[in-house]
Amino acid sequence: MPEGPEIRRAADRVARVLAGHVVEEVRLHLPGLARFEKRLTGRTVTSIATRGKAMLTRFDNGMTLYSHNQLYGRWYTMKRPRMPRTERQLRAELHTASHSALLYSASDIEILNDRQLDEHPFLSRLGPDVMDDGLKASEFRQRLQSSRFARRSSGALFLDQAFLAGIGNYLRSEILFVSGVHPSRRPLDLNGGELDRLAGNTIRIARRSYRSGGVTIPPSLARQLKDTGWSFGERRFHVFGRDGEACHLCGNVIERLTVGGRNLFLCPSCQPPTPRKASGTHKC
Repeated sequence: MPEGPEIRRAADRVARVLAGHVVEEVRLHLPGLARFEKRLTGRTVTSIATRGKAMLTRFDNGMTLYSHNQLYGRWYTMKRPRMPRTERQLRAELHTASHSALLYSASDIEILNDRQLDEHPFLSRLGPDVMDDGLKASEFRQRLQSSRFARRSSGALFLDQAFLAGIGNYLRSEILFVSGVHPSRRPLDLNGGELDRLAGNTIRIARRSYRSGGVTIPPSLARQLKDTGWSFGERRFHVFGRDGEACHLCGNVIERLTVGGRNLFLCPSCQPPTPRKASGTHKC
């Protein structure tokens, strides 16, 4: 499933062709949505925002197109009258005079007014957005220490969208690794330095993934691996999907666990289940 960085990048693409433009033609192909086509046609898109893994396309009449890609949804942007070559099912079409924004395969699409947006069962329970430019590490550290979250294992906590929206499976593994935190450890178990690293790395790794198109390792390491022949898929991550391979930092074998019903990847040497006597820092 796309995570916060991927949804933000998709929103950026859609914003480039829709934001500030009049939508001349709207087609909505899911049952119950066609009745909104006339209300959106001829309206100007005022913003494209993201909340966790959801995208919000707002129009100047106060209506918002809510979409959640889930596993298979994908936005395409094209210059009119071109259409993408794909076997996916077209769900929503937004056409300006010059471009099209096309949503394929997603099944979680709604048209909402402001009240419905505020009361939406998914959006209303989300925690802070990891891709929010205003999210500060110091504020997130306080959230880690709050009574609501401090006693939960980090491995489970970092999949809870009510804790932090936009974190998914690959970001969870990568953030815990660069922070040197075993998924069984709770925020309550971490010392001050560990909490600072976990809070800072959560924001740092998510934003690095956004800037780089899904790469969480440092740019210098990515260049080094590319020069030695590693493919893009092979050099994206520190640990995610690399079970049985050597850790980039210590050379030990990366392991795979099941935490929260989903695969989690870690280095048992860099992420011990009990704290080290002297915590080091990862070059992340």
